[in-house]
Amino acid sequence: MSISLTESAARQIKKQLEKRGNGLGLKLGVKKSGCSGYAYVLEYADTLNENDTVFEEFGVKVIVPTNDLEFVDGIELDYRKEGINEAFKFNNPNVKGTCGCGESFSV
Repeated sequence: MSISLTESAARQIKKQLEKRGNGLGLKLGVKKSGCSGYAYVLEYADTLNENDTVFEEFGVKVIVPTNDLEFVDGIELDYRKEGINEAFKFNNPNVKGTCGCGESFSV
């Protein structure tokens, strides 16, 4: 099982955690949503649950609930600025299809 970050994503996570003033890292999960099946859920984690798996890269922790690992195994989390938009991007090798609006994916 692996989760990787680009340096850009790690910088953004560090920046946001510093702005918040606390937090262990970024929690990455999935939820059933949209027309394709699943959507990513990102939130900052202040505690670890016993069913969490922790990945660390560039000094940043990404925490994934064990039940969601199969959907995000091998994912690369990136952070990009495109014009005036800034957002995390998910490069997920497990995705078989996405919906037209880009809000959900299927595996």
